[in-house]
Amino acid sequence: MTNIEHLIDDSTVLLKRLITIQSFSREEDQTAQILEEFLSSKGIRTERVGNNVIAYNKFVDDAKPFILLNSHHDTVKPNPGYLKDPYFPVIEDGKLYGLGSNDAGGCLVSLIACFRYYYDREDLPFNLCLIASAEEEVSGKGGLEEAYKQVKPCEFAIIGEPTLLNLAVAEKGLMVLDCEAIGVSGHAAREEGDNAIYKAIKDINWFNTFEFPKKSEFLGPVKMSVTMIEAGSQHNVVPASCKFVVDVRTTDVYTNLEVLDIIKENVRSNVEARSTRLNPSSISIDHPIVLSGISLGKELYGSPTMSDQAILSIPSIKTGPGDSARSHSADEFIYVDEIGAGIRYYIDLLGGII
Repeated sequence: MTNIEHLIDDSTVLLKRLITIQSFSREEDQTAQILEEFLSSKGIRTERVGNNVIAYNKFVDDAKPFILLNSHHDTVKPNPGYLKDPYFPVIEDGKLYGLGSNDAGGCLVSLIACFRYYYDREDLPFNLCLIASAEEEVSGKGGLEEAYKQVKPCEFAIIGEPTLLNLAVAEKGLMVLDCEAIGVSGHAAREEGDNAIYKAIKDINWFNTFEFPKKSEFLGPVKMSVTMIEAGSQHNVVPASCKFVVDVRTTDVYTNLEVLDIIKENVRSNVEARSTRLNPSSISIDHPIVLSGISLGKELYGSPTMSDQAILSIPSIKTGPGDSARSHSADEFIYVDEIGAGIRYYIDLLGGII
C-alpha cells in the first residue's frame, strides 16, 4: 500500500497539471495522455478507449465482483466571469484555483489515489476497475457509455462528483421533448382555420399541472418544464403549427420510457423524445457501500443534477470532495484540504466493505 501523505502530494501535483491543459468535452486527448503517463509511472497498466483511460487492480480475480471507480476529466468552457487565468493553477488561502479543479478534477485525482492505495493488495474481496472518462459534460456517447462496454461487468459504481463527501443515492434523469400541435391555417380576419396555438396551450397547461402518481423518496416528483415555444408566420395568419420544447426531469420510481408513455397518453400534440438514454438512477440504502458511508457519518440525499450515473444500468452512488455549487462557476476552485479529505474518505468508504 502507498503512504497516504505521498498520495495527497501526488494528487495535488496531478490536478495542477490537468488544469493547465484545455480539455473540453470531445477534446480530452491531451489530458487522457497525461493520465496514462501518470498511471504508467506508478507501474499501473492502462487501456485507452477513445479519450477514456481504464485500469484494473494488480491481482484481478474473475471469481470476485468488480467495483467501478469513475470520474471525468473533461470540462465545460470557462465561465465569462473569470478574473483568474482558468488554465493557471494557483493556490491562495488554501484554495486551488483552475478550470475543472472542483468539477471534477478533485474527485478524479482522489479516486485515482484510492485506486493506487488498494492497487497491489492481494487480499481484496473485490476487483477495482478505474475509468477516467471523457464527454461527461455533454453526456456524450463516446464517454463512460462506450468505455463501460469494454470492461468487465461491475456490481456497482462509485461516481466521483463534488458532493461535500455526502452520498447521492438517487439522481434525476433527463428527457428533452420536441412537441408539435397541428392545426389548420386560415385568415385571422375570418372564421377560418384551426389555431394550433390554442391546441398547444391545452397541452402546455397539462404539462404545467399534471402530477405523476408516484413520488421518489429522495427526488420527489417528476418535474416537467416547457422551456421554448415557436408558432406563427405573420399577424393575420392562423398558425397551422405550434412547436414547443419540454424539459423533463425523471426520478427513480419511473423509467424514462414509462414517463414518455404517460405523456403521450395525455396530450394531443405530437411528442418526440430527443433521447431516452439518460435515465434516473438509485441504489438501495441497505447496500453495503451506502451503509459504509452512513458509518462514516455521511448524509444521504437525492441529486437534481445529472452525471454519468445516467448511462449506467448498475447501482451507483455519487460522492466526492468539493461542492457542486462551485461547478461551472467563474474562478472555480477546490480547497487543497478537500483533496486529502477526499482521498481518506474514498479509502475508508471501500474499507468499510472489506
